Amino acid sequence: MMRIQARTQPSQLMTFVSPLLAIALTLIFGCILFSALDKNPIEALHVLLITPLSDGYNVGEMLVKMCPLLLCAVGLSLCYRANMWNIGAEGQLLAGALGGSAVALAFGDSTSALALPLTLLAGVASGVAWSAVPTYLKLRFNSNLILTTIMFNYIAFYLLVWAVNGPLRDPDGYGFPESAMFSDQTMLPILVAGTRIHLGILLSLLSAVVAWFILSKTHLGFQVRVFGSDEPAATYAGFSSKKLSWFVMLLAGALAGLAGVCEVTGPIGQLVPNVSPGYGYSAIIVAYLGRLHPLGAIIAAIFLAVLYMGGDLAQIQMNIPTAVIGMFQGVLLFFLLACDFFIRNRLVFTHQATA
Repeated sequence: MMRIQARTQPSQLMTFVSPLLAIALTLIFGCILFSALDKNPIEALHVLLITPLSDGYNVGEMLVKMCPLLLCAVGLSLCYRANMWNIGAEGQLLAGALGGSAVALAFGDSTSALALPLTLLAGVASGVAWSAVPTYLKLRFNSNLILTTIMFNYIAFYLLVWAVNGPLRDPDGYGFPESAMFSDQTMLPILVAGTRIHLGILLSLLSAVVAWFILSKTHLGFQVRVFGSDEPAATYAGFSSKKLSWFVMLLAGALAGLAGVCEVTGPIGQLVPNVSPGYGYSAIIVAYLGRLHPLGAIIAAIFLAVLYMGGDLAQIQMNIPTAVIGMFQGVLLFFLLACDFFIRNRLVFTHQATA
């Protein structure tokens, strides 16, 4: 007979090693998958993981993809540390892109120094607003936060599609569902000439450092950690569950909204339907791979960004479907959760006595 038994003292070493073990198991799975597709697994893994870091241009593109992943993952890390299961980073990102684009287009060819700050602020405010509604529903009516945030992802996407086919569509765009190109005054500054490395990358790194400081060095962060690990104890200590819930959710919405507006004012330069290839969902993997730690999310975001880059290169060079990368991410999360489960629990085999 087999049963699951909780471990009295989970291994601290395995807590840090499990992401590496999950990555190793994912790579083994990848070798099997590529072999089944009649591709050389060693060559495929090289294209997937090494080629994206082979030259300065590819590294720059990897950093561009890291930016929205890291911004979303930092906010989600704080939510999950507080046991607020926010799955809505994708919708909050799209809302930020939509709100920021509306302001950027309103400035047109203006040379005002306020154009970029107000555009970024509009994106942040839109992300905050998009996370506020499911948070209110959760705290006021005890609705399921997972379901409401997922539903708001779809609402945000179709609202964006409506906007680029309606009020924000470029009148000189020959009917294509996209906005006009933004003016230079509303675009993020390029940090390295000849690349697309923009200011948003520094903002994402700064957000991780600030979130780490809040979580580790402030009384507010202490409340978040206590609330997430033992809610009754936090309530007994006088911590306000509503205030903490609002804090982590609105902060996550702000960072996801910033990710969205950085995409449209950075590498894209306009509002298009495919602003995000699923950054908000991949950020969940980044958050867990980084052990729900803002600084750990930096390393995890780099790894997922390499996978995104490698997926594009694998499709071009080896004709490997891009869906394989989505499978990679799903399998990685599966192995990571499985490793975490066995860190906290173990299988016990017992012999059932016979009469």
